[in-house]
Amino acid sequence: MNERLVTYAAPARGCGPGEDGGMSYRVGQWATGNVGRGSLRAIIEHPDLELAGVVVSDPAKVGLDAAELAGTGRRTGVLATADPAELIAARPDAISYTAVGTAGRREVATGRRPSGAVDDLCRVLENGIDVVSSALIPMVHPPSADPADVRRLRAACATGEAACLTTGLDPGLMNDVLPLLLSGVCLRIDSIRVSEVMCYGRWDKPEAIVGKFGFGRPLGHVPPILRPGVLALMWGPVVHLLAEHLDVPLDEVAESYELCPAPEPFDIPAGHIAKGTSAGVRFQVSGLLRGRPAITVEHVTRLREDLAPDWPAPPFGEAGGYRVEIDGEPPWRMDVANPGAADPTVPGTLATALRLVNAIPAVVQAPPGLHTPLSLPLFTGRHLLR
Repeated sequence: MNERLVTYAAPARGCGPGEDGGMSYRVGQWATGNVGRGSLRAIIEHPDLELAGVVVSDPAKVGLDAAELAGTGRRTGVLATADPAELIAARPDAISYTAVGTAGRREVATGRRPSGAVDDLCRVLENGIDVVSSALIPMVHPPSADPADVRRLRAACATGEAACLTTGLDPGLMNDVLPLLLSGVCLRIDSIRVSEVMCYGRWDKPEAIVGKFGFGRPLGHVPPILRPGVLALMWGPVVHLLAEHLDVPLDEVAESYELCPAPEPFDIPAGHIAKGTSAGVRFQVSGLLRGRPAITVEHVTRLREDLAPDWPAPPFGEAGGYRVEIDGEPPWRMDVANPGAADPTVPGTLATALRLVNAIPAVVQAPPGLHTPLSLPLFTGRHLLR
């Protein structure tokens, strides 16, 4: 907790001229899954970025034009490869790394990706290529991550004189930058709560709905995300990040959850939900200060909007969104939602990708090392208003 991250103070590193005389950056995309497809599209369409290469793991994608993988209209001439060495040899300024990979029992139980992600990132960084990443979630606050991983990544950054940022939407923007900005208009803060309140019933991803969250399973079943220590592993780092920047000496981080049974059988795109099985989960990860929750990250996840009416309702009455609440003087509440989204998980996944891509200029110009959004200048949608 007492470790301080490197602060931003560096001149721009060598990139070509971009729109309006600004800088242009050559960027590679590593992985084209849910988040990666959004990242790839954003790189292709961004006026200040040039696509340098694409790495895929699915053999069926090898040789396809990046535009086809991203769902954009115009061909790029950049063909997907399964060999990361080809992307590294192209010498991009930065790589957007969104790989998830297949995990064994240990990785599923702990919520971690196999150590291959650390190997991949070290390989890129040692070659002097900056990284924006959604992998290795604890790295949103490096002092909270596995010390061995941190040592390896710091050494790789030093070897290649490269910068690395892990971020996203949640964990990410919704529970780091936004609550800290709002804290700056307080006289006194008693507690902070950041919530995702969302209906996942429209999400056609059985491996996540049934596998990861355990929806449709008996209430006695403990799914991977709720196994002891997993919630604290995934969201504890953002609790520590907030505590660090608010200079709060937390006593400990605690996790808890409750389930909501289905009142009757119903069907969703991901499958059948039997009566009495899990149809909603509310979990919390709280930083405790003198025995009380001082900083809490909460998820309220339902398969239908009418379930668990005593739990917090979605912001603005929409199917899902995010809420920052500060209890203090004066008290504050900030609601963020994507109005009109048929499936609220879709804009959330895209936003994760865009958070990475729009951070690239700041990361490329940053000093070497492991960063958070709070050790970098504000990254915005520069040149995206057209």
